[in-house]
Amino acid sequence: MANLKNLPLPLQEVYEWQYQGACQGLESARFFSPDAERGSRRRDREAAAKAVCGTCPVITECREHALAAREPYGVWGGLTEHERTAILQHSSSVSA
Repeated sequence: MANLKNLPLPLQEVYEWQYQGACQGLESARFFSPDAERGSRRRDREAAAKAVCGTCPVITECREHALAAREPYGVWGGLTEHERTAILQHSSSVSA
């Protein structure tokens, strides 16, 4: 008989926290930059996305996922892609 403890968890259980996100049901365009978005439009969109994240009961899980998965785009867990990159670069330089 197979040892079930060694089997990976079903994806639904791993990502179930996403169903509790404050972003659930909102347009993804609020969190992801359209092509060539720059300057104040980008800052305003990111600020609006971060405001949603600020009310989110699963912001920590979302942030941890984005950092672990190295999500390359969008606002996740209240962090932009540039903020996540800076955190990851800092933690890799500290551990080196």
